[in-house]
Amino acid sequence: MKKIKEVIVVEGRDDTRRIRESVDADTIETNGSAIDEEILVMIEKAHEQRGVIVFTDPDFPGEKIRKTISKRVPGVKHAFLDRDEARPGHKGSLGIEHAAPEAIRKALSEVYEEQTAPVESGIDRGFLTEMGLLNGPDSKSRRQQLGKTLRIGYTNGKQLKKRLDLFGITKQQVIQALKSTAATEEGNRGRS
Repeated sequence: MKKIKEVIVVEGRDDTRRIRESVDADTIETNGSAIDEEILVMIEKAHEQRGVIVFTDPDFPGEKIRKTISKRVPGVKHAFLDRDEARPGHKGSLGIEHAAPEAIRKALSEVYEEQTAPVESGIDRGFLTEMGLLNGPDSKSRRQQLGKTLRIGYTNGKQLKKRLDLFGITKQQVIQALKSTAATEEGNRGRS
């Protein structure tokens, strides 16, 4: 199977692990049903760039997540498992993480598009270091500002390239965002 174009929104790490065992796809984790603003902004950005498939557990919290996302980001796609497919054996909790890879592939096959070209930002660690986003005294705050400006959320140094690739962010977009951030900070200092 080729890489799935859309970003799949799941509830947690175990769901991401199971999705990646089943298909070639990128995920965003909501970390439960109380989705924070940063995650919703990331989902909006992913929807603009690549499209989004919401794939949550077939239970009340999963449905709550679907409604929250659909209200904030109209037009997202939805993939569903039935309760039997998401249950380990005959008892236990429901979850994507318990589903067989075949069931996951079948649920996604009805809504996904294949990636026509790999999403690569062209960004490497050398570029990130040169831009002051890794290994520098202000790199953490620069990453925070970059995430805010690009609407991709905060990430640590190890995950930054992956996040930039997820959203198809280019070197030029990073440079422009950093310039924009610097100009804003300069303007704020001038008003003080």
